[in-house]
Amino acid sequence: MSGTDLAGLRGSVADTCHRAATERLVVGTAGNVSARDGDRVAITATGADFASLGEEHVVVVDLDGRLVRGDLEPTSELDLHLGLHRLSSEQRSAVVHTHAPVSTAMSTVLEELPVIHYQQLLLGGPVRVAPYATFGTQALADHVRRALDGRQAALMANHGSVSVGATPGQALEHALLLEWLCTVYRDASAVGTPAVLDQEQQDDVVRAAIERKYGTTRPPQENA
Repeated sequence: MSGTDLAGLRGSVADTCHRAATERLVVGTAGNVSARDGDRVAITATGADFASLGEEHVVVVDLDGRLVRGDLEPTSELDLHLGLHRLSSEQRSAVVHTHAPVSTAMSTVLEELPVIHYQQLLLGGPVRVAPYATFGTQALADHVRRALDGRQAALMANHGSVSVGATPGQALEHALLLEWLCTVYRDASAVGTPAVLDQEQQDDVVRAAIERKYGTTRPPQENA
């Protein structure tokens, strides 16, 4: 990749960090973001404050973790990010890890977040909770990789959340959706047992979304 391309990749990571801070998904340095383009991965440096993070706080490594661009040490969760990027069949992928408050709270009491709203299907279905392991370890990376199998987001027990997408922006949208779902679940649980969509109801949602091109803008259909 050219220097210009790497600058764009680093810039997209920095922009995503700023939005994560604005949306209150992170406090201070509690999180990390990465974006892959081919064999290069732009990733936040360890100890970088999301709200004030600049492009210089985003380093570039190869898929083996060797530093390519930047003067700072990558995040302690480098192995987690690289493991997820290597699994992606696409040349471009992104990972967002946060300590979002409600997601983190739910990670301490749930083994799985059931499908309580049809938008949860955008994340692939029930959201799994990866078992606890010390931050920065291969054990944690392995747990998260399994929890994300077939999913766009997962909770990390007593830790936070992780989400993936084709771009940093999309991965962040998945993190925001997960935080909203956890908030709905928490609020519903305070007054009763949340109803869960069964498999037939979930399948109906998928069919309706395909038929109606849900989530896309388009001109109005002409009357037959």
